[in-house]
Amino acid sequence: MMKNNIKKILLCIAVVTVILSVFTVTAFAAGDVAGAIKGTWTAAQGQIKDVVNNVVFPAVDLILAVLFFVKLGTAYFDYRKHGQFEFTAPAILFACLLFTLTAPLYIWTILS
Repeated sequence: MMKNNIKKILLCIAVVTVILSVFTVTAFAAGDVAGAIKGTWTAAQGQIKDVVNNVVFPAVDLILAVLFFVKLGTAYFDYRKHGQFEFTAPAILFACLLFTLTAPLYIWTILS
């Protein structure tokens, strides 16, 4: 009984695989795709930089700053309770905060 169920499942998988391979269409790029992508990037580069520098990085900085100070506070309360200060999580959050605060200075030279 179990062997028949396995055979049916394998048959269904094989049929679905054959149907998917029959109806799959191969797409070939016509023309210079790299040139089109580069042209689009150069056209929208200023807008993308403005949005990332003025919206994305400040939002990430705010989130990391809040998380850093919350984690620093909980680490302090854990220190008062247990007598051992766990500095790994606040140190990682601080490093990430420094990275995102300084990223707009050099990220565009890397990407360009």
